[in-house]
Amino acid sequence: MNKFIKKHVFFLSVITVNLFILIFFPQTGKKSFVFTGKIFSNFLLMLTPIFICTGLLDVWVEKEAMHKIMGEESGMGGILVSFLLGMVTAVPLYALLPMAGMLLKKGSKLLNVLIFICSCTSIRIPLLLFEASSMGWKLTITRFIANIFIVLIIAFVTDFVLTKEDKKELYDSVSNL
Repeated sequence: MNKFIKKHVFFLSVITVNLFILIFFPQTGKKSFVFTGKIFSNFLLMLTPIFICTGLLDVWVEKEAMHKIMGEESGMGGILVSFLLGMVTAVPLYALLPMAGMLLKKGSKLLNVLIFICSCTSIRIPLLLFEASSMGWKLTITRFIANIFIVLIIAFVTDFVLTKEDKKELYDSVSNL
């Protein structure tokens, strides 16, 4: 029972808070439960296709092919592929971690996975198009160019700071997926 509570502490906390609101503020509590249900169903609807795509990536793409495209010897080509994958991805940020785990499991270089995650969060094409329509192309292009350098700096510094033991532990943890 204690293990169950530790594992689901956030979910149980949300239910407890919602029940508390429902008891003391019934009108707001009903709205809170409806809102929580919508968010939870939206989360499941968004996450399900991501897990399906991640599973298909696991089954369809051979480890050797991924290692060749984004592995240790991929060089500039792996960095470019990581940028492009990150830029065209239009998934919520919480969905990036299963994808990053699968890339690591398939033999992608950690640096390339870091570039993928960073480019997903800051230089996605849908985000750039929205920004251009709201704030203009000049600002969008300036931020895009700056973010390319920032993504590279963050990825290279993170890759440099992690020790070989840290990287081995990371690769070992995703190999169990």
